[in-house]
Amino acid sequence: MLTFDQIQAYDSNGYVLVPDVFAPQEVEVLLANVTKEGRATKHQFNMADAAGRASKLSLWSDIGDDVFGAVSASPRIVNNVRMLLREDVYHWHSKVMLKEPRIGGAWEWHQDYGYWYGDGCLYPRLISCMIALDPATKENGCLKVVPGSHLLGRFDHGRVGQQAGADQERVNAAIERLGMKYCEAPAGSALFFHGNTFHASEANLSNKPRRAYICCYNALSNVPYGGKGHGRPVPIVTTPDDAILRYAESVVA
Repeated sequence: MLTFDQIQAYDSNGYVLVPDVFAPQEVEVLLANVTKEGRATKHQFNMADAAGRASKLSLWSDIGDDVFGAVSASPRIVNNVRMLLREDVYHWHSKVMLKEPRIGGAWEWHQDYGYWYGDGCLYPRLISCMIALDPATKENGCLKVVPGSHLLGRFDHGRVGQQAGADQERVNAAIERLGMKYCEAPAGSALFFHGNTFHASEANLSNKPRRAYICCYNALSNVPYGGKGHGRPVPIVTTPDDAILRYAESVVA
């Protein structure tokens, strides 16, 4: 569970990085399923950045009965999100992100609520949790954020490459005032960040991959109007804390 200081850090900065949320053995199970034929490969597509480099992305809105569902419904993630939003939440969507060595593209500066706004959410009461499956470093294109940018409100977004990107002039002004932070993180760590927190990442020009699993949640008080949005607005039934390893053992058996 998050500490009081971690919750305060999130409230002030719009993000908090928590180490050692998942053990090395659990990360190994997830990595084995990232490339194995199944959910992650079935939903995979490319998202090109402004320079034409592409990162691979797989996305779905349900909590499946698989190892990825075990993470999306993990009490280590869900209960912390509930604490940060101060209310119950539902699963918005989850995704696997793959930045291949030397060719993995950048993600342009954006707010997740910059385009989730178009799904009919009236408030930016959404949180993403990025779980590092490889050590995330500057060299392999780790996430970078603008601390405190979640308090600026929503910026206009347009197309940058095949991605949604924020008004770059305003982003530059925000960085000049608030600074920018690289979120280097060991494998197994989790980065919780607000729907309005500006974030981006650079291309992976290293010889090591950067793979991550991202779970996104919306407050139950913020269900989109008009029947739009992602996921089913129902409370999450959390999985047992050992669900990832239990799933791996059941597959072997």
